[in-house]
Amino acid sequence: MLLRPWTTAAEHELDVARAALTATTDSRRAGGSPVTLRAPIDGVVLRRLRESEAVVAPGEPLIEIGNLATLEIVADFLSSDAVQMQPGMPVLVERWGGATPLAGAVRRIEPSGFTKISALGVEEQRVNVVVDFTDAREVWQSLGDGYRVDVRVVIWEAGDVLRVPANALFRVGAAWHAYVLGPDDVVTSRLIEVGRQTGLEVEVLDGLEEGDRVVLYPSERVADGVWVVGR
Repeated sequence: MLLRPWTTAAEHELDVARAALTATTDSRRAGGSPVTLRAPIDGVVLRRLRESEAVVAPGEPLIEIGNLATLEIVADFLSSDAVQMQPGMPVLVERWGGATPLAGAVRRIEPSGFTKISALGVEEQRVNVVVDFTDAREVWQSLGDGYRVDVRVVIWEAGDVLRVPANALFRVGAAWHAYVLGPDDVVTSRLIEVGRQTGLEVEVLDGLEEGDRVVLYPSERVADGVWVVGR
């Protein structure tokens, strides 16, 4: 009789399963004891990859163990932001569930990026950044493996900085300008020298003074000498 390859394979798997069951039953009847497996580290069980009794192959993972005292954060950033980061930069860990942000520090910026689809369906190149907690373990001990947090890396800071909303500036050629309201609510265009920028705010190096009022989202109807009303 000619045996088909899939028939032979199926019969072999059946024989292996019967042998495993027979060996397990004989071991129990002979008073055999379970095999003791020792973890390589002190920690807690994070996941059980095997829920029930079964034959496992050598090297097959059974459980995941972790030491939560050495918990780290892996956050992905746009590659254009990651290139501005350096190990040791301070980190603010927010929206983790506590009343105040946690403190951390950048340990590593991964050398390889990956493509991720944003919530708007746009392909973005992102980079994983590894962050260590600098607060005491007692402050963040309620966090666990796989928890969600928001991370902000401080790439630059200064004490006395004049800043304006980014949507108050507009370009005239290569220069930045802003419409400033005078005492009579008449606007005047002013040349602005800018420094560091975020997506929301811009550092002003020259052209504005503290207390100046600027026009947000200036439209084409706004020009020098136009009277405006604040909202």
